[in-house]
Amino acid sequence: MPSSAYPVLRPLSELAAADAPIRPVAPAPRERPRPRDHGPAAGLRLVCDRAGFARARAFTRETLRGWSLADRADDAVLVVAELAANAAAHAAPAVAGPAEVRLGISLVPGALLLSVTDPGDDAPVPAPADDRVLREHGRGLHIVDTLADTWGWLPRPPRGKTVWARLPARPPT
Repeated sequence: MPSSAYPVLRPLSELAAADAPIRPVAPAPRERPRPRDHGPAAGLRLVCDRAGFARARAFTRETLRGWSLADRADDAVLVVAELAANAAAHAAPAVAGPAEVRLGISLVPGALLLSVTDPGDDAPVPAPADDRVLREHGRGLHIVDTLADTWGWLPRPPRGKTVWARLPARPPT
């Protein structure tokens, strides 16, 4: 049921204007994969630092290679890197000591489901679109939105959230 804490995700194609703001939201219940729909799954706990990000990228690439999906690895690695960087930048500072995030990769019918769970409670918010295409920060969720079929987030009570992205299992033709 939609609420301010659990809004319904709208496909980008339904946005009124191409320049409308991207709003990350949680998936509608019918969009969540049911456990019996899942294929293989893999997970990794990592610390938010350079070594942890390198492990996340290598883990994603190796996992997809093992599933014979190496052709999807570049997009998946970029999405994982952006989600992990957002967790480090926005969620990790709220935690005392080194923040730990969890990376999840699962294969659902026709798609890869990538997720990063972090200790932050705030919803991910894309930076406003502007004409500064060469800016260094603030483009990550726009990149995720471009590469993913859909994406959103789920609260993880008592604390934290999972930000997820669904990528097609087959490359675009």
